[in-house]
Amino acid sequence: MPWKRVEMSEERMRFAIEASKADACLAQLCRQFGISRPTGYVWLKRYREGGALAVMTELSRRPRSSPKKVPEVVTEALKKARQQRPDWGARKLWLMLRKADPKLPDCSKSTLQRILDREGLIAAGDRQQMALQRFERERPNELWQMDFKGPQGFNKSIGPLSILDDFSRYLLALQHVSTNNTANVKTTLQATFEQCGLPEYMLLDHGKPWYDSVNRWGWTELTVWILRQGVRLCFSGVRHPQTQGKIERMHGALQRAVRKRKPDVEQQQWLDEFRDEYNRVRPHEGIGMITPATRWVASPRKFNPNPGDWAYPKDWPVVKLAGQGQLNYKGRRWEVSGALRGQEVGLEFVGSRMLVHFCRMPVREIDLATGANQALPGNPFRSLAGPQAGE
Repeated sequence: MPWKRVEMSEERMRFAIEASKADACLAQLCRQFGISRPTGYVWLKRYREGGALAVMTELSRRPRSSPKKVPEVVTEALKKARQQRPDWGARKLWLMLRKADPKLPDCSKSTLQRILDREGLIAAGDRQQMALQRFERERPNELWQMDFKGPQGFNKSIGPLSILDDFSRYLLALQHVSTNNTANVKTTLQATFEQCGLPEYMLLDHGKPWYDSVNRWGWTELTVWILRQGVRLCFSGVRHPQTQGKIERMHGALQRAVRKRKPDVEQQQWLDEFRDEYNRVRPHEGIGMITPATRWVASPRKFNPNPGDWAYPKDWPVVKLAGQGQLNYKGRRWEVSGALRGQEVGLEFVGSRMLVHFCRMPVREIDLATGANQALPGNPFRSLAGPQAGE
């Protein structure tokens, strides 16, 4: 999922929590959060009825009726044409159909694509997913993207670890590592933090070592280490590299440079030279044909090699999770995350609901009345059943 949607969902949750307090002034809160009063009432109503998950989740905007629904003759003609020529795309098929029958109504490519998708005529391998919208942060170090990728041509089993600033496209790190294990990535990431400061968010894919698809919670030792620095994490869509489009485009430029220049020097030396050229010499079309170095400055947030206990608000109870990541509180027990075993979490209470926070990330919402234990959007945790009896 796109990272900004996560940020917005957290803003909705925070508004609903503040508006639920007895002394809250709704009009003032709406001005503070930059929303209209009707919107504020809608968010508050959703929260009271369904909790944080209800207010954080975007509802469908699909209309109840479709007065301009595509005629059935179009659907049937397109289905028949696709079945005859399954290797053709929607636009080619429609040009052929319109040529054979000019009376067919005009349809956009997106409409034709939706018809094929709805009828199950697009195989998984045929999909070329596009980002729903382009996005760019408003200042340096709001969001960093991190990924492994190529390049081929160095006779190595794994490509370099890349870290890119979203706003400036500044390439913060391009480091060859022997294997993509936690120790190697942590070493590169710590060096980058020490040199460049800390970002507010990091956008990652579902790859190792920062995501464990086998683990029921997803988070790993590395992601917990990042979170303890006060950095929030967002994860891209599964098999959706467009979410990390800026770093993917950088990887494309890197691969083309390797293929055309055929470097014959040691890999890291060449990567360092490419990184310097990418940051300081090569104009970037996405930022008005200037170089990334002209838009980037180091973050004022400093890396702490030995972070202490996280400072949660004074009125929040702080509880250390058990050895398997369970939360034990007042004789009741809930699953939170095995990756957070032994870590301290902050508990925020809103009526009968308890929000579990780890550092700057809201992790779970527990309804103390019903026992419902739900993962919140923005983290890869799964929803679990209600509380277990205390030991």
